Amino acid sequence: MTSVSRLLALPATFLLTIAPPLSLAETAPPAMALQTPEQLPAQTAERTSINSVHVDQPVIAMTFDDGPSAVLTPRLLDILKQRNIKVTFFVLGQLVQEHPEVLQRAVAEGHEIANHSWDHKALNKLTEGGLRHELADTSAEITKATGKPVTMMRPPYGATNPRLNRAIEKEYGMKVILWSVDPLDWKRPGPQVVSQRILKETQPGAIILSHDIHPGTIEAMPATFDALLAKGYKFVTVSELLAMESKQPAPATKATESKSATVRTPPKQS
Repeated sequence: MTSVSRLLALPATFLLTIAPPLSLAETAPPAMALQTPEQLPAQTAERTSINSVHVDQPVIAMTFDDGPSAVLTPRLLDILKQRNIKVTFFVLGQLVQEHPEVLQRAVAEGHEIANHSWDHKALNKLTEGGLRHELADTSAEITKATGKPVTMMRPPYGATNPRLNRAIEKEYGMKVILWSVDPLDWKRPGPQVVSQRILKETQPGAIILSHDIHPGTIEAMPATFDALLAKGYKFVTVSELLAMESKQPAPATKATESKSATVRTPPKQS
């Protein structure tokens, strides 16, 4: 029997299943097989990474990646200060080195700073030495700027796996934080679309992903924040959200009441 014939004779369970393409949260890296938090099995995400938190109150965590920007992040901080909203920034080490004063202001105003690698490389493609540079050097730069230890990180592109997640927590002392709401703002669809996507997908315990390096994202935030506040949501940092984990369901809000009356169609893979 030829090799082709042997292959055709194999049971269907041996055939390779191709995973759907990843809907990335940021500019796409070189082709690689990744999974979004929504595609990961629930038990895997719970054990090694976090993309949302089960809570008994209408709290959410807003997060911003890829900064700090010397121009846009201060604008965002102004918007947050006006509304007394606290968020979590996942920052790049090289930009922290260039703009430590932005982080210092953010911390002084009650925001949380977490690790997003040194220069946005896909961590699952790195050697041990490369991973150490991306994570340890970034945490050191954040601590140098803020005086605070770093306890959380977000892998660029969501490019990670359970083994890497466990190694990051064991070797670098950081929990791996993903997300449950992704407005795809890195594609720059416009402020209104960014806002609509966040409002549509947000539920209690959500971790919302955005980027404070795109003007359209910053422009979308005032209306987004105001609408979420009007729906009864309270903003907390990721660490605060983790501390609020509960086995009880969150009470109904204006947001969840409207969602319960609507049958939602699963999003298409892009």
